[in-house]
Amino acid sequence: MNRACSHFYNAQIASSEGVMELHQLEAFSAVMSAGSVTGAGELLGRSQPAVTRQIQELEADLGYALFDRHGPRVTPTRRAFLLYEEVERSLVGLRAIEARARALGAETAEPVRIAATPSLAATLVPAALAALPDGAQAPHYQLRSESAEHVVHEVLAGTADVGVVTLPMAHAGLDVHWIAQTPCVAVLPAGDPLAAQPRIALRDLARRRIVTVANRHRLRQRIDAAFAAARVDARVFIETNASLNAVMAARAGIGVGIVDPATGVALPVDGVVARPLDVDIPFAFGVATPAGKARTSAVDALLDALHRTTRTLLGDVTFHEAAAHDALLRGDRLRAERAPRGAARTTRARRTRPEAA
Repeated sequence: MNRACSHFYNAQIASSEGVMELHQLEAFSAVMSAGSVTGAGELLGRSQPAVTRQIQELEADLGYALFDRHGPRVTPTRRAFLLYEEVERSLVGLRAIEARARALGAETAEPVRIAATPSLAATLVPAALAALPDGAQAPHYQLRSESAEHVVHEVLAGTADVGVVTLPMAHAGLDVHWIAQTPCVAVLPAGDPLAAQPRIALRDLARRRIVTVANRHRLRQRIDAAFAAARVDARVFIETNASLNAVMAARAGIGVGIVDPATGVALPVDGVVARPLDVDIPFAFGVATPAGKARTSAVDALLDALHRTTRTLLGDVTFHEAAAHDALLRGDRLRAERAPRGAARTTRARRTRPEAA
């Protein structure tokens, strides 16, 4: 960030809060990344004494220590880890403002900024970008893989132009263009006896170790409910924040993965197979943009490509309009909704069962 922009942001932060100037936050972020004040200075191009002074000033402003000192190295405190996440998000936002200001000054096209949950960022978004027709692509894109809560925050804050995120996403300030719903799958090693079955019953997993996602406010809630309804005691051996971890754990023979189809089906991994379950555990996600913000033609093209690619990659998918959000969370059985405006009417399509996920 150039000196003029840094001075501008420093003045704004200092005048509104009285604390935490930008150069202090940059120093804090660099120390957290490097693990030492000397390393932070090298990352920032600042002297070690300058970084030390900026950290000390920040700690004085906050009224508590951020690091325990051990000679040349430092150990972040619990408060430092809690603060770091917010600081990084703020710095990303400030850098986005600077990039946009420069683009406006140079009259160059701005990047399309995409935030998505890990499984969708690794599968759906790249496929959608590849499916964009000639002439519809932006000069460049920024893709960030984040937790669902952070994806929503990015869109609300305007630091992402498009968010691809699992439900719930009923926040004021979001324009939800459509919601897709598709069933979860079981992922097993290719040599597992259950892999020979075309469909896996939950009762067959009663004595098996289960590997699945951890966030109980999203997909995990529906997975637990399905096992409870089937009166099967799920022996969850590993909980993880990323479904790809569950797939790789299944590949290692640790357990049976219960994951979203974007990971289990659309992301090929040698040595595992994906099988449908005998119950429908719905994986629901949507595409959102900031409410009230004019969209560029590149964003509109991406929205259309995401819709087409979802149908191609996942196949067994139902599209709903945003108004169905709360009913989907309740688990209501809805008829196939009218496809989003500009898209063909979509109903549940049959999907060929993949041999490998």
